[in-house]
Amino acid sequence: MDPKVIRGTSCWLGVYALRSVIRLFVMAAFLGYIMVWIIMPTNTFWLHWLPDIHAKTDSKYFGQQGANLLVYTFPVLLIATLGCLYLHLGKKCVDHDIAENSRWALWKRPVLVKGTLGIVSWIELSFLSMFFVLLVWSVSAYLHGMFANITRQSAAKMGVQVWEAKLESAALMLGLVGNICLAFLFFPVTRGSSVLRLIGLTSESSIKYHIWLGHIVMTLFTAHGLCYIIFWAATHQSSELLTWDEIGVSNVAGELALLSGLAMWATSFPRIRQKIFELFFYTHHLYVLFIVFFMLHVGISYSCIMLPGFYLFLIDRYLRFLQSQQRVRLVAARLLPCEAVELNFSKASGLNYTPTSTLFINVPSISKLQWHPFTITSNSNTDPEKVSVVIKSEGSWSSTLYCKLSSPSLIEHLEVSIEGPYGPTSTNFLRYVKLQQFKASTIY
Repeated sequence: MDPKVIRGTSCWLGVYALRSVIRLFVMAAFLGYIMVWIIMPTNTFWLHWLPDIHAKTDSKYFGQQGANLLVYTFPVLLIATLGCLYLHLGKKCVDHDIAENSRWALWKRPVLVKGTLGIVSWIELSFLSMFFVLLVWSVSAYLHGMFANITRQSAAKMGVQVWEAKLESAALMLGLVGNICLAFLFFPVTRGSSVLRLIGLTSESSIKYHIWLGHIVMTLFTAHGLCYIIFWAATHQSSELLTWDEIGVSNVAGELALLSGLAMWATSFPRIRQKIFELFFYTHHLYVLFIVFFMLHVGISYSCIMLPGFYLFLIDRYLRFLQSQQRVRLVAARLLPCEAVELNFSKASGLNYTPTSTLFINVPSISKLQWHPFTITSNSNTDPEKVSVVIKSEGSWSSTLYCKLSSPSLIEHLEVSIEGPYGPTSTNFLRYVKLQQFKASTIY
């Protein structure tokens, strides 16, 4: 046998073995992370597990935060890091990836095609089911543990009635469960996430979960705040609304975080988002204030629960920022009927994508902050030197772009930045029976 073939086979087997080991580590970290979420609402976790972990992990450099970083933050960062390595090695095992994708094809088939969530695959449905079970379990476990300690005697010692003590416990429970939802809020909008790709998802297909998680988070946090306001009013503690404790919970910071969240929530509903996109877009940048005041409200220890997803989002956002600083050359622009325009950009020959991938475009002369996604209409195999998109003049941004390109003198001086490509949302269209039948009919 040819020595080059032997070396190539040995290299392939080594990469395959390394990917298998990485997959085992990822599964172990994932199962451990799931166990933390399951056991977290119980007294066993807070009274036994966490104190033992604190005793063994408190260090000179991290102090008491070492245990929180180990339990809440480290598993997600480990999964993301190993996921990047696993996906990178997968490029060297193309044949194995094809076989692996065929084994996962059943899980990627759509099980729900109608409803508020749109098309949902078996993989998505399984994670949705686990998340729903986690929320129900957390609510029931927290309420059971809190209400079990509320009696007439304990309420009398606190100087409140039984219903007031239960109201305070319910308010605390709403905040704790809201933090669980917040922990997953940023994963769907991390476009280059290795975590999503590991489970066969993309940011484009998962953005709907960010929307629904946002609704759930703000519903829980709003109820959390209202319950505390009612409790303070009933117990004549209205001054608590103005307290900012340096140690423990800061109420003013929580109120500022809630106001920031309400502003984002109010402008995110479809009617406003579609008709006044600029208002939605700029208001959504209040997420920075929301996270900062949230951390000041609950403290760094409890913030470690939601920090991993936000940290991965910040890394992704920074990398996208670096990419967006480079200007691309506009090769050609063509005006199409119905007030549409086709843009052709130059690209590197090694950049691969599909005709359904998404490209984000920014035109600084129109808006330095707005990035708009468009579906790529070219193919990297047939057009190795350019990438094309077609933009329909619908909103103010696209209408302004169309007007600028209508003037030949402005085309040569138009600066454009691009980000991506990402996706596609669905990489296997022939998994749908109707499309298989259509393909068969066109062949025969």
